[in-house]
Amino acid sequence: MATTAAEEHRVSQPEIGWDRLNKTKFYVIGAGLFSGVSTLLYPISVVKTRMQVATKGQMNISGPAVFKGILRQDGIPGLYRGFGTVIVGTIPSRMVLLTSLETTKLAALNMTEKLKISEATRAALANGIAGLVSSLLSQAIFVPIDVVSQRLMIQGTPEATKYSGGFDVVRKILKTDGIRGLYRGFGMSVITYSPSSAVWWASYGASQRLIWNGLGQWTNVGEQEKPKQWQVVSVQAAGGIVSGSVVSIATTPLDTIKTRLQVIDTVEKPTIYSTAKTLLKEDGPKGFYRGLGPRFLSISAWGTCMIVSYEFLKRLSVNPEP
Repeated sequence: MATTAAEEHRVSQPEIGWDRLNKTKFYVIGAGLFSGVSTLLYPISVVKTRMQVATKGQMNISGPAVFKGILRQDGIPGLYRGFGTVIVGTIPSRMVLLTSLETTKLAALNMTEKLKISEATRAALANGIAGLVSSLLSQAIFVPIDVVSQRLMIQGTPEATKYSGGFDVVRKILKTDGIRGLYRGFGMSVITYSPSSAVWWASYGASQRLIWNGLGQWTNVGEQEKPKQWQVVSVQAAGGIVSGSVVSIATTPLDTIKTRLQVIDTVEKPTIYSTAKTLLKEDGPKGFYRGLGPRFLSISAWGTCMIVSYEFLKRLSVNPEP
């Protein structure tokens, strides 16, 4: 999200460190800003989830077909099932994630400063560590929200348990499985999202430097040659798309298993092994890549919007120079 100190120096933009931010502004404005991004991209998550939990007779349904089916059956509200739960629940999760991301990245950059490695490698290492740590810390808040929202997302599909809202989901889960029911798939979430976050941030940090190198903007840049704002945003967006591609290919099988673990109700509680075995039996190896298109679109669009929004947020939240 935020560019590293080395990157900001090379693109001739002032560094906005964690210590220079007005934290109240950062969290309040950030909650509104990222809620807006979530509103735009949420339907993609609903489509992806529906595809991942499709029954045997629905396996070949495409993303556009799922999208049209939801609109036909439930209209626009169908694309936002579980949205209220996500918005309310992810605000504290995102605060934990962003805070730990920035502080860990700064510490990692300082630790790797004296290593004899290239800037791209250093950026990949520092950003990857920050992404991994921040994801691990936010999972305790995020997983119950994920469980509830995904159960609401699949309302209207065959054999889905009927719920009247988020509180009803929580009540029924607690009644049948206790508190651990809200953390179903926690291990798989950690296995999925933490490496995913590490890979995303590592590939983003490295790709930005490689792109700037290709444009001749990384070395011997004079103040008169500093890139314009639209060039900086374009490089950030390109980095987001590259990162989205890498993460989608690397982690979609894990995400598919996690989603099915969290939403499918059976008499025998599913395990990672049994879920993977069922997927393989139903659809072969390609079953692990259900929803790859929507997931790539979601990760790339979300990551790109997040990067640009985050840079804007930091500039809005910076304390004036003394």
